[in-house]
Amino acid sequence: MSPGGRGLSDISVRRPYLAAVMSLLIMIAGIGALWGIEVRELPDVDRPIVSVRANYPGASPTTMDAEVASLVEGAVARVAGVESVRTSSEEGNFRMRVEFSPSRDLANASNDVREAVSRVENRLPDGVEDLFVVKSEEDADPVLDVTVWSNERSIDELTQLVEDAIATEFTAVDGVAEVVLFGDRQRVLRVEVKPDRLAAFGLSIGEVADTLDSAQFDVPVGSFASGPLEVLVRADATVADPRRIEDLMLREGVRLGDVADVYFGLATPDSVARLNGRLVVSLGIVRQAQSNTVRISDEVNRAIARLETRFPDLGFQVTSDDAVFIRGAIAEVLKTLAAAFCIVIAVIWVFFGRFTATLIPAVAIPIALVGSVAGIWLMGFSINLITLLALVLATGLVVDDAIVVTENIQRRRQEGMGPKAAAVFGAGQVFFAVIATTLTLVAVFVPISFLPSDAGRLFTEFGFALAITVIISTFVALTMCPMLASLSDSLGRSGGLFTGLGRRLMALYAAMIGPMIRAPLVTIVFAGVLAAGAALFYGELGEELVPPEDRGMVSVWLQGPDGAGLDYTDRQVVKVEEMLRPYVDNGVAEGLYSITGRYDLNRGSIGVRLIPWSERTTTQAEIEDALRDRLDMLPGADSRIRSGNSLGLRGGSGGGLSIALTGPNYPDIAAAADTFARDLAEVTGLSGIRVQYQATQPQLSISVDRDRASDLRVPISTLSGTLRALIDEDEISELTIDDEAVPILLQSAAGAVRDPADLMNLYVRADTGDLVPLNQIVSLNEEGVAAELDRHAQRRAIEIDASVAPEVTLREVIDDVRALSQERLPDGIGLIFLGEAASLDETSTAMTATYVIALLVVFLVLLAQFESLTSALVVMTTVPFGVCAAIYAMLLTGTTINIYSQIGVLMLIGVMAKNGILLVEFANQLRDKGRSVPDAAYEAALARLRPIAMTLICTVMSGLPLILGTGPGAEARASIGWVIVGGLGMAAVFTLFLTPAAYALVSSTTRSRASSAQALEEELRAAE
Repeated sequence: MSPGGRGLSDISVRRPYLAAVMSLLIMIAGIGALWGIEVRELPDVDRPIVSVRANYPGASPTTMDAEVASLVEGAVARVAGVESVRTSSEEGNFRMRVEFSPSRDLANASNDVREAVSRVENRLPDGVEDLFVVKSEEDADPVLDVTVWSNERSIDELTQLVEDAIATEFTAVDGVAEVVLFGDRQRVLRVEVKPDRLAAFGLSIGEVADTLDSAQFDVPVGSFASGPLEVLVRADATVADPRRIEDLMLREGVRLGDVADVYFGLATPDSVARLNGRLVVSLGIVRQAQSNTVRISDEVNRAIARLETRFPDLGFQVTSDDAVFIRGAIAEVLKTLAAAFCIVIAVIWVFFGRFTATLIPAVAIPIALVGSVAGIWLMGFSINLITLLALVLATGLVVDDAIVVTENIQRRRQEGMGPKAAAVFGAGQVFFAVIATTLTLVAVFVPISFLPSDAGRLFTEFGFALAITVIISTFVALTMCPMLASLSDSLGRSGGLFTGLGRRLMALYAAMIGPMIRAPLVTIVFAGVLAAGAALFYGELGEELVPPEDRGMVSVWLQGPDGAGLDYTDRQVVKVEEMLRPYVDNGVAEGLYSITGRYDLNRGSIGVRLIPWSERTTTQAEIEDALRDRLDMLPGADSRIRSGNSLGLRGGSGGGLSIALTGPNYPDIAAAADTFARDLAEVTGLSGIRVQYQATQPQLSISVDRDRASDLRVPISTLSGTLRALIDEDEISELTIDDEAVPILLQSAAGAVRDPADLMNLYVRADTGDLVPLNQIVSLNEEGVAAELDRHAQRRAIEIDASVAPEVTLREVIDDVRALSQERLPDGIGLIFLGEAASLDETSTAMTATYVIALLVVFLVLLAQFESLTSALVVMTTVPFGVCAAIYAMLLTGTTINIYSQIGVLMLIGVMAKNGILLVEFANQLRDKGRSVPDAAYEAALARLRPIAMTLICTVMSGLPLILGTGPGAEARASIGWVIVGGLGMAAVFTLFLTPAAYALVSSTTRSRASSAQALEEELRAAE
């Protein structure tokens, strides 16, 4: 006998130390890589995102949009690699989110954006300030929230300390983009002007502002030499005491104190932060794109420990930390990996019957898994939930080749061969099948690494990790397993499941498979009926991006009416706090914290961190369901529950639906949005529909008669400063007091302006020196405007958000909304899906393409390996039935079509092809020896029953921990687990019964490989 492929196994049997050393080197490389490999939640696949912000005090949203945002957006959109630009303009500020293609370097992208912004900066209005670029998503949720409080310090002292010593400590952490403060209150110097006193003295607000601007006078004026020394000269006339500022002369005989009160106070709050009812200062740690959340969390916690030592009078508490879920999920996956390893060993033991025989194929598992870490590190990947999930799924796969090799060696031993000969010939007989199955699995897993969508990029590491692990396991199966088998006597003895019960099962299988092979068409037709049923049931499966997860956090976001102040919003926040407080009192949750004025005065967020998963029986979903009805009844604010997921792909929707309507102008879009929002109420599962554009922000428009102002010689700049100071407050300058910058705020006395008519009684100074009443040059008009104006893809846009009921899948909602938009939206109005809906749309298309590519690549690989179209077709015939089995499994277990379940289906395709190859290759070998097609199919089915059953059971059983696991990320693991356990369990029937029947039907039309080779030899001899 001279079996093909005996070279590698032959060398390993002849040189056992060489085989052992090669495997040990693989393990040593993997162990070494563990010291340097990065650990994170997800692969480093963040798109480069850069944010641009600017403030324009007093500017309306319309002014910000037309005069600032549109100019900056036009410049940024021309930067190379920009894929999308999203802009929001509000009162006094605008925010822009610039997303680049994944290939762009974040640092280079941010530098290009800075250059683009600098080119248009001189074209912006003079009042625009704080224009800067940040390497993070605008309004991105912090990965950590840290609260700070003190029983001894005042709020302004605490704010100063947080800004100077604490926030800077966190900002210095590698990977932190910025630290956002909430609940801070800065000390300011207020100059409260009395308009009636100004008028009595014939003064204008501009003269007060000019006087205050000189209160800070501290400049270096040079130096001079005094002998051997250089003496610096500094002129300092700074006035820092309120009483001395009141003594400043506005003109001869008139002090500032005669027309204004000067005092230190607190800045007007723009946010309020509370922890368990206590006022605190909250620091939101926002990470840079492409940074590591776990590493940031570790560094921030170490920084907190140092700060607690430095400031013993301060209290610190981390109220939310994304890394808690990450660490818990990684720990659970490692437990799942260990459980899968033990289960696979037990299954092999049951079949082989002897522990020493079990160790031969089992040795492939640790070598392949540990060795794969070296491959992951070499490719620049990390240890994360995705790669660990790949290793869990690989546990059942990596042992397959070792089982096939070891089982065939055992069969040859039981036929009477010696240990070494059986090892060489047994491994050589299945060499081609093992290589073919490995290439097939790689052909299935690698295409998933090239998906173009957000979710696809997440699974780049998944596909390569599986491929690397399978390749290593094949090497071990063809080297270590024959070597160990040649040294073991236990393989020659009978034992295990197939000694008693196994023989009866094999006899039953033989009795069933015989008629199916004799009447293959009937078998295939019956299988086709089952496949047709699966196709019908496919529509019953819901589709979503990822399944809902218990992340140990309940978060509620609310938004009050446009124009609502901080006090109003805070009252609504307190009501939601009271809804959540019972969970804290009952010990289910801890750390009830809230932020009022989160980026806008009419917005707030409330959250609680649930106790660890193992310590509670109440799930996050149960708490959210109990809250949902009560939140719907909350008057005065629109509230919704926000939820995250392990893929970080919720976007702005927070687990709901987010869309945008685009068009030529805001009034037309608004009319269409209001109508479409009413239409959306017809969509099943949608609730809490809110149009983000609401022209309900009260605005008093002051129309200036420029001709009249020019005639009276009143400068527009003077008019602007007067109005800003007397209506709101105007920052004139800053004083430096004890190394602290204290803003000087000029404002009107309380009660001076409470009605639009009061404005008409104010005065401004003309260039002639005369005081001119405002009513001579302005007119007033009250109207409602939108508080925020958005742009998407450089087009004006209005966003619409809605909550999606848990019993309805996002795919159903997307399809209904798309159909409704095509029917109801007027011409010129476009629809864009945002957030999770956009990701699901993109991912669904990409996954469909992946299935097609995977099947095509598998077919081509099989065709090249078998050199037979019919053999490749036989294997490919069974693969779609594996998908049908997965559909039935998902239907029976209530699993939706999501990223994880689709990955399970892809893996199932690979396993089905793998087992089909084992059977078809052996049947081809039997035909080469002269067997008829039916006899070859029958004998191959019986001979390969045991290894196929072992590999299937190992893979199925290794998926049990995914289903039975609890803790962080259990829902995602269960989605893929049910497909593997249920789908592969049912697919085993197709493999064991359909493949022999398909072989008997299809291969009967062609000649064997041996006869084809013999014909070629005869022709060559004739040609000679």
